Amino acid sequence: MPEILLLWRDRKGRPSPLRIATLAVLAAPVLLLGLDAVRGALGGRPLNAAIHRTGWWALVFLLASLAVTPLRRSGRFSQLFDVRRMIGVASFAYAALHVALFVVDLKLDLVKAATEIVSRLYLTIGFLALLGLAVLAATSNDAMVKRLGGLRWRRLHQATYVIALLALVHFFQQTKADIVVPTLYAGLFLWLMAYRLLAARSGEAGLTPLRLALLAIAASALVFLGEGIGLALAFHQPLRDFLPQYFASIADPDLGLRPGWPVLAAGLAVAVLDALPGRRPAPGFPRQGPIGAGQRLS
Repeated sequence: MPEILLLWRDRKGRPSPLRIATLAVLAAPVLLLGLDAVRGALGGRPLNAAIHRTGWWALVFLLASLAVTPLRRSGRFSQLFDVRRMIGVASFAYAALHVALFVVDLKLDLVKAATEIVSRLYLTIGFLALLGLAVLAATSNDAMVKRLGGLRWRRLHQATYVIALLALVHFFQQTKADIVVPTLYAGLFLWLMAYRLLAARSGEAGLTPLRLALLAIAASALVFLGEGIGLALAFHQPLRDFLPQYFASIADPDLGLRPGWPVLAAGLAVAVLDALPGRRPAPGFPRQGPIGAGQRLS
């Protein structure tokens, strides 16, 4: 039976509740999009709304694939490793649909679409991210792992970090007004990268609850600072005058939830998971040492 038809089964051929649930979550956005299209609930520009939705979900699933590592290591949800490729391929599928709808919006004029992509920087960046995702999706199978070799395959798939950065830049550039959500996603990406760097420098033994908590605080502080600087520049305000006012207001509920708070909450949640009894390895359980040149910063 073709491998695509066995996605809902584990490597031993048994039905996998985790895989079934993951497939349902990955398919839900496009099913809801189709339902909203049929109901006429996509607003006055339904195609434009669909373009933005599919791009948003492509980024969400890309970040979700990166989140598997801290959840697997610190949360001890090792079974998530089984669905990481699936989530990554779904990110590509939504990105491809995102671009396909963009072409449809241009009345299938491929020349015009290519001209737009080349002439507009944010479209060029987004298209480069799509090409990168296409390469990773095409190699996200056991046959390609064997063909490339484990080390080369892992190094190729570390391009995910650059692709995610390109996708975030694209997201920021196409956001016309409110940049709260792009800032939040950038903050989560920052924490995900910092987590990997901490693991690379100190090994998994260095991923203690205290260090993870400090990492969450540092990442959220940088998000607050970045948002404050961005707002000051957007409103043409002197930093020395604007930043104190901004930091004095970050806890004001009337101004909405600032992106730094969810980043802090997510980081602290991972630290708490790592500290829970039964989550940490038993004495004598070998933990992976510092990542060397041949190991994966996954």
